[in-house]
Amino acid sequence: MIDAKAKELGRLIGQSDEYKALKRANDDLGNDRDAVANLQRMETLRRDAQRMISQGQEPTAEMEQELDQLLGKVQVTAAYQRAVATQENFDKLMMQVNQWIAEGIKAGAASPIITLA
Repeated sequence: MIDAKAKELGRLIGQSDEYKALKRANDDLGNDRDAVANLQRMETLRRDAQRMISQGQEPTAEMEQELDQLLGKVQVTAAYQRAVATQENFDKLMMQVNQWIAEGIKAGAASPIITLA
């Protein structure tokens, strides 16, 4: 029963305006070739820096400077800004959903009646 209710909740979330907007914004961002290239380069730099740190080394000043420059380029793109804004809206929805679930758990734990439906 719980799995069916969870799947139904997931279906409803997938049909929400917040999720649809997030999907559109992420698709738009994925179609922005410059932003994608910059994000991929940022990810490569992040992985390289993480590897260096795990080996006891410091990332180079050049790496940090390039990362800052790339971040500056990405943050000003409209597609990226839409993706960030819609992600924040979706995160707010999910926080509300989690709050409703917690309230349901609390109410269910306090109820002496066991239901099967």
